[in-house]
Amino acid sequence: MAELELRLAETDEERQWLEALWKKEWGGTTMITRGRSTALADVQAVIAYSGGEPVGAVTWRMDEQDAELMSLNALREGQGIGGALLARAEQEVKSMGTTRLYLITTNDNLHALAFYQKQGYRLVRLFPGAVDAARRMKPTIPVIGHHGIPLRDELELAKAW
Repeated sequence: MAELELRLAETDEERQWLEALWKKEWGGTTMITRGRSTALADVQAVIAYSGGEPVGAVTWRMDEQDAELMSLNALREGQGIGGALLARAEQEVKSMGTTRLYLITTNDNLHALAFYQKQGYRLVRLFPGAVDAARRMKPTIPVIGHHGIPLRDELELAKAW
């Protein structure tokens, strides 16, 4: 693999690429977490490039003292793209004075649960039925998730510093 370059997404072209990525991977340009809707336009992002081509992205939004990781996509698995993007997001939000980075994932996302825990994130909260409620706001959320698991609950993982 060519050397990985990580850049803050700032151009219209980069934002258009992110919009296409979110539509493909997340079913639209909004994310629903803990009953809150976050638009792609309201997040900060870093895009990973390899050989000049985008190969992944990470997005987050700022809270009062924390940051919420909204999305992490590595278009090529097993090449360290996700870990590099996550580390860069942590670096960016630390520089803004945050106390932690947290994320919400769903009960079916076993791959994400393993990945984030290996990166030092801890399970901190369970929101039973949160996906059922989010589905009313964003009907594109499927009923059955990965591994045939009914998609019902949200889990919060966090890493503090």
